[in-house]
Amino acid sequence: MCATIEKGVGFMSLRYAIGVDIGGTKIATTIIDQHYDIHYRREVPSVTTNAESMFTQVVNCIEALIDESSMDISKFEGMGVGVPGKVDQEAGIAVFQNNIPWPNFPLVKRLQDYFKVKSVFIDNDVYMATLAEWQAHGGSTEETFVYLTISTGISCAIIDKGSFIRGAGFAGEMGLLPVKAPLHPDAIAGFEKVAAGPAIQKMGQDKQWTTEDVLNFYQKNDPEAIKIMNSVIASIAHSVYAMICMIDPHKIVFGGGVMNNHPYLIEKVKEQLIAYLVEEQKGSLDRIYVSHNKGDAGIIGAAFKVLKK
Repeated sequence: MCATIEKGVGFMSLRYAIGVDIGGTKIATTIIDQHYDIHYRREVPSVTTNAESMFTQVVNCIEALIDESSMDISKFEGMGVGVPGKVDQEAGIAVFQNNIPWPNFPLVKRLQDYFKVKSVFIDNDVYMATLAEWQAHGGSTEETFVYLTISTGISCAIIDKGSFIRGAGFAGEMGLLPVKAPLHPDAIAGFEKVAAGPAIQKMGQDKQWTTEDVLNFYQKNDPEAIKIMNSVIASIAHSVYAMICMIDPHKIVFGGGVMNNHPYLIEKVKEQLIAYLVEEQKGSLDRIYVSHNKGDAGIIGAAFKVLKK
């Protein structure tokens, strides 16, 4: 839900946070209240020339958002920021990303020094999106919840009884998992390499198709598109079954551009998945969902982290 901020009693009674979702392609920022309603939204392309050009673009996006809202920075409870790759939450450092030039970048300190905001929290962008989806799907502290994003890359995050399972720091990197891949020469390959957006486009390159072309032609029953997407769906089903066997989640939510824009794929995944399931696992088919927040999951989750603190 998008809205303007109304001044007066309602304005004073609400609590606000700034959510920032930083990626290699775009930067998105929002103002969100404690009801998780969005008030204003800004989006700009990323500038990945170097660390400082990228930081300047983030600052420009946030400043434009605040200027549009006419709110003073002191009115915000803080800023939540989602960053791809490995993040050191405690130190406030963006440690490693493969699409942003920020190795060991002190993002929290730089943002606090610039904006003088009360608090800044950072986390991996998929973890931020997972927070938003967990909240939207009930926020249960008695369940195991998984958010799986299939977009330019593939990753997931797990919340068990209200807390993230982080392992030694690399938990959730499902994109690396070897899965069934009918169109790959080895028949088994890393999940991201055979099912993410760029992988779909690569499989359609003989026809000069984009990822979206493949998916659109799939819906039109084009034989080549069907062949490509049957392979992708088989890979997704294989990975989901591994997840079910390992942690048997109470909820699995799909997000990311591929699934958000083509939610019908979930039913196709279930059709493939059922062949793997033993009788006691078949209830998992009713516990698979599509993202509630779609493309805003990351920025909503970033603000959620601030407001919950």
